[in-house]
Amino acid sequence: MTQARHALVTGAARGIGLIVAQRLLQQGCRVTLMGRNVQALEQAAQQLKPLGEVGFVAGDVGSAQNVEAAFAKARDQFGPIDILVNNAGQAVSERFDRMTQEAWHSMLSVNLTGTFHCIQAALPDMLAKRWGRIVNVASTAGLQGYAYVSAYCAAKHGVVGLTRSLALEVARKGITVNAVCPGYTETDLVRDALDNIMEKTGMTLDQARAKLAESNPQGRLVQPEEVADAVAWLCQSGAGAVNGQSIPVDGGEVMVG
Repeated sequence: MTQARHALVTGAARGIGLIVAQRLLQQGCRVTLMGRNVQALEQAAQQLKPLGEVGFVAGDVGSAQNVEAAFAKARDQFGPIDILVNNAGQAVSERFDRMTQEAWHSMLSVNLTGTFHCIQAALPDMLAKRWGRIVNVASTAGLQGYAYVSAYCAAKHGVVGLTRSLALEVARKGITVNAVCPGYTETDLVRDALDNIMEKTGMTLDQARAKLAESNPQGRLVQPEEVADAVAWLCQSGAGAVNGQSIPVDGGEVMVG
């Protein structure tokens, strides 16, 4: 991968997004971190600075105006966007019959519409260069159903469908579009899920962790580094023949065939 590649990673202040940014810097990219918390982005950028050229922009992916402004600022610093990693996401657990319209729209806004906004903002740069990589961090919830997270599942299924459709549109234009679908991963989202399980069931932390790990044939939670490595590989020039795929990173929970 050449030094000239400019990668923008959303939800990049922590967790999977931060490690993806680290991996891309190690591959020689210039990286823009995007998120909503300026202080957290500043700290992340300082942490990553020894690895290469890194900057940050603040914005809410659910707002098209925010995204356009943030992407324009990123271009001012590092030039056109070659690589987009849509990692920003949020999960709320609720029984379907108790879910509010507000919660439903919030899940779609962050997880699906945010992905749409960011792709629309980055795609013209890639089309102009006839080269680009778009990687959407979806979830195994985009490949199958889970109880009590219907809005999240609906949004992530939408991300997988968007990935497949757009991949066909740009297949002959030097651009690939893929999704990485982690199972339960050791992130803040899963820590929130663990807190929810403990509160509702009285389980200990170890018991709640074991409950989530049951779905993984390896009997463990996926580590953020494992997801980031899959994302970083899809961003390389050598992954050019991989397009329209939704790759589970889940120890074998979902086998796509």
